[in-house]
Amino acid sequence: MSAVLTRRAFAVTTLSAGFALAVQPLAAEPIATPADGLDAGEVQIPVSDGHIPGYRARPAGGTAEGVVLVTQEIFGVHEHIKDLCRRFARLGYYAIAPELYARQGNPAAYTDIKKLVDEVVAKVPDAQVLSDLDATTAFATGEKADAAKLGITGFCWGGRIVWLYAAHAANLKAGVAFYGRLVGTPNALMPKYPLDVAAELRAPVLGLYGGKDEGIPLDTIDRMKAALAAAGSPSKIEVYPEAPHGFMADYRDSYTPDVAKDAWGKMLGWFKANGVA
Repeated sequence: MSAVLTRRAFAVTTLSAGFALAVQPLAAEPIATPADGLDAGEVQIPVSDGHIPGYRARPAGGTAEGVVLVTQEIFGVHEHIKDLCRRFARLGYYAIAPELYARQGNPAAYTDIKKLVDEVVAKVPDAQVLSDLDATTAFATGEKADAAKLGITGFCWGGRIVWLYAAHAANLKAGVAFYGRLVGTPNALMPKYPLDVAAELRAPVLGLYGGKDEGIPLDTIDRMKAALAAAGSPSKIEVYPEAPHGFMADYRDSYTPDVAKDAWGKMLGWFKANGVA
């Protein structure tokens, strides 16, 4: 039986408050989206082997909203990811971010990024993540959100997951991947990368990348573009030539306000054009 189904020990049962320790001190005054008029807060999401915590935001009293799955950066579901959920909710969406490292460790408690990657992130199986996202969609459906209008977005680590989920989920309408790694060396936990599934996407994905991203070389973006074109995919990638990695992260030095504003608008347009509304 798979690890996804048999594992019962959860390292994280509730979300941490505030920002992850690894991003302290904050580089700027982060965007703070108010929760007034929203039903927003932590939820417990039933998964194959127990429950994982998540953050959910929707309009107060809302039902039948389009659903946006928000997949985390390497820092987990900390305040920035929660704020993004509230931004979606203020636009009329049901947005939910499951803590996808819940079995492996608490990302918010790490002060060293390398240790966080080695001790937590690198131990998270893709199969577990895809299963948990399916369970999160089922949870949203149980809350009377409209999973027939299902979208997904993600950032950095979560950007890679967006591409994989678009090849996995038959009910997904669209995805938007922010600077998710496209190529890598497969292993037992991460057997495929976005380039490997370019011809298998079941929903269109918009990739938003920075031309100055030192971790995602432009040649890998070109390879992904070529693979999408060869597959006849409606998915596409846009590159902001002067933007770094993490250009949406308004609490970090990488934040690029003009690019972030444009990318947010492109994401909303992509969702609307593809039935996530």
